[in-house]
Amino acid sequence: MAVAIVTGASRGLGRALAGELAGRGWDVVVGARDAGALKELADRPGAGGRVVAVAGDVSSAAYRAELVAAARQLGGLDLLVNNAAVLGAEPLVPLAEHALEGFRHALEVNLVAPLGLVQEALPLLRASDRAAVLNLSSDAAVVAYATWGAYGATKAGVDLLSGALAVEEPGLRVWWADPGSMATRMMAAAEPGEDLTGLPAPEEVAPVLLRLVEEGLPSGRYTAEGLAAGGSK
Repeated sequence: MAVAIVTGASRGLGRALAGELAGRGWDVVVGARDAGALKELADRPGAGGRVVAVAGDVSSAAYRAELVAAARQLGGLDLLVNNAAVLGAEPLVPLAEHALEGFRHALEVNLVAPLGLVQEALPLLRASDRAAVLNLSSDAAVVAYATWGAYGATKAGVDLLSGALAVEEPGLRVWWADPGSMATRMMAAAEPGEDLTGLPAPEEVAPVLLRLVEEGLPSGRYTAEGLAAGGSK
């Protein structure tokens, strides 16, 4: 049985990805700070694979070790999904007004924690013959949008970190994927008052991103839009 870790799985895209994986027969360790939401996900009937909830803050090294230990108990680790993220400021503000404390927190959660979790998980990943890392990026990592500068900087860091990891660990498939704008609580918090009704739900985007896993696509940067169109990068 294949085993995955998905962070930020209490809501939004992380929850959708975890549900899709479990429905496809994967055993999934789901992580987030909201223990109640994780328990509800783990107890949800109809999942093909086992879902193990481990609540905590991904910026904690001890918590990251708990996530990997839970995967080890399930038999190993084949897929690590670094999805947990914070905006740094809610609503978003121009860089001139962005609190440095919020930016530091975003760096810790969005960039430092994924690297820490990769480091913790590498022994298990290296032991798998199908090992992969999926790091969630953003178009704000490559396009300069007003008020998205601080968040985008953290995601640009994720992109570069992912590319270097792909070079350094050729035995892994490493994907950094931009899911595009979605109707999520995070998007609503980023830009209050924006009409999100035309945006896709995370449940629509998750199966598209999982083409990376199902088809074993090469390491690289992908967009949900490109994958949905039948293309790749």
